[in-house]
Amino acid sequence: MSDPLVIVISGGSKGLGRGLIEALLAAGHVVATFSRTATPFIDDRIRADPEHRTFWWEAVDATDRERVWAFVHAVRERYGRVDGLVNNAGIAVEGVLPLVREDDVRKVIATNLEAAIQLAQATSRVMLAQGSGSIVNISSIVGLRGYAGLSVYSATKGALDAFTRSLARELGPRGIRVNSVAPGYLETDLSATLDAEQKAQIIRRTPLGRLGTADDVAGAVSFLLSRAARHITGITLVVDGGITC
Repeated sequence: MSDPLVIVISGGSKGLGRGLIEALLAAGHVVATFSRTATPFIDDRIRADPEHRTFWWEAVDATDRERVWAFVHAVRERYGRVDGLVNNAGIAVEGVLPLVREDDVRKVIATNLEAAIQLAQATSRVMLAQGSGSIVNISSIVGLRGYAGLSVYSATKGALDAFTRSLARELGPRGIRVNSVAPGYLETDLSATLDAEQKAQIIRRTPLGRLGTADDVAGAVSFLLSRAARHITGITLVVDGGITC
């Protein structure tokens, strides 16, 4: 294996974030993550590595700019560098737009888009000093195709893909790559709200005949973070079993 990377992941306490952390730690990388609260998964990881050799977690709200910047600074101080960022933190509020509360609109935009931009800004400053790095933004197929009842969420994910392309042009000359991964429907906590018929309908429409898993997305993210993707930047890699093809 090549030298381990130091990777920052937002929203790593459960769901896709948990899957990403497990995959990256298994590959021998160092992972620093934050979320608003701990979960049994986070507690187990802390107990397994009390000296923080390869895993570090802090309670940070992704929308708290000062805490996010302090977290990135602390990661740089502890591990000496930041090689990768996975902008994973996100929330969704379902409902047709005329009925969505203004507070919910603001929360989705603040968490899914503004927080991702802030974290990319903080980590890219470290990467600029190094002359290398890789940023992966987790977007969604609903930002590519749309989905009724998720218009605000879709807007933030589409914007995240646009942000990815422009940032790739800005940072590419300094050796920093920026890509996004757009998952389809996954077997995570979010899909648990779907009933059996809804899941069956999605599976019927998916050429590969199943919902995705966190491991499916983790494989794509790991690739984009790695040296194997050293000439790839500015793309949105869709991981959806073919449902958008």
